[in-house]
Amino acid sequence: MIDEYVWGKIGMDIEKRIFGRSRVDFEKLVKYGFEKHVNSYSFSSDFMDGDFRAVVTVDEEGNTSGKVYDTQTGDEYSNIRVSIDDGAFVGEVRQAYENILKDIKNYCCNDKFFLSEQADRLTEYIIGKYGDSPEFLWKKFPGYGVFRNRDNKKWYAVIMNINGEKIGEASGETEILDIRVNEDSHGELLSRRGFYAGYHMNKKNWITVVLDDTIKDSEIEKLIDASRLSVNLPKEWIVPANPKYYNIADCFNNTDTIDWKQSTDIRVGDVVYIYAASPYSAILYKCRAEKVNIPFTYKDKNISMERLMRLRLLKKYDKDDFTFSSLKALGINSIRGPRKISGKVIAELNK
Repeated sequence: MIDEYVWGKIGMDIEKRIFGRSRVDFEKLVKYGFEKHVNSYSFSSDFMDGDFRAVVTVDEEGNTSGKVYDTQTGDEYSNIRVSIDDGAFVGEVRQAYENILKDIKNYCCNDKFFLSEQADRLTEYIIGKYGDSPEFLWKKFPGYGVFRNRDNKKWYAVIMNINGEKIGEASGETEILDIRVNEDSHGELLSRRGFYAGYHMNKKNWITVVLDDTIKDSEIEKLIDASRLSVNLPKEWIVPANPKYYNIADCFNNTDTIDWKQSTDIRVGDVVYIYAASPYSAILYKCRAEKVNIPFTYKDKNISMERLMRLRLLKKYDKDDFTFSSLKALGINSIRGPRKISGKVIAELNK
């Protein structure tokens, strides 16, 4: 007789292994042949010439469980879950059952990156805002996903699944996020539930967040933004504006953020100088890109837009500070579209 503790240690959670990184599509379950109940869905299938029956259940939260029964005795055939019982026949039954589960997964599930819903929501946020997908770099740790700046390859976030005991949580699989933080906020965060010193990272510059919805997505997203910004290599741009089509002179009178046409690969954290064409012919504003690639479709005979960027005002210039003549003296001979600047131009604009 195997006691409960030993069973938990050597038992094989086949369903979790197969469905752990998948999201169930409930409509597809019914099409596949699952029967809908009040709080769950169930499916049964005989296999190995009818000697065994697989019964698979999916609860209303999308968690999958299953059992295999010996059809002659009606008893559960639990040998497939004991790793020490690896005879040829047991292995054959286990493989046949796994094939049923994999077929269900392929038809009824969508892949997801991580185990927890919060981890996947934050991943979608990062991909949507920065275009950085998680990189799974270690075969030994297939659930560890690294997010890094595409330009300089610096890490700014890592999602891992660990035993909660390693950071002071309850025992059991726990998904965490490691992110960079500045020293000013480090101590305050550590005083709160859900935050820990950076796991396997420099504990002065990194912090660990438990992804169990203790901390709201909105707060974690702000921390991710700050971490991403800390590894940015910001570029600086001059972007033209035509006063004939937009009242550029008054655009920052009542706000410090505006949404502006984006027509090039400007990224979050980049500095954008807005150059107003005639009658100003001068740089009027210095801004920072806070959000990019915002979907927006507009077209008329003068303007065509497919996306926007959100700019935050950093500084206003007098119309005589940086005229086209002074920019031309710095080597800028035309401003017909967004253009990167560097070197002496940046130095002059920031005097």
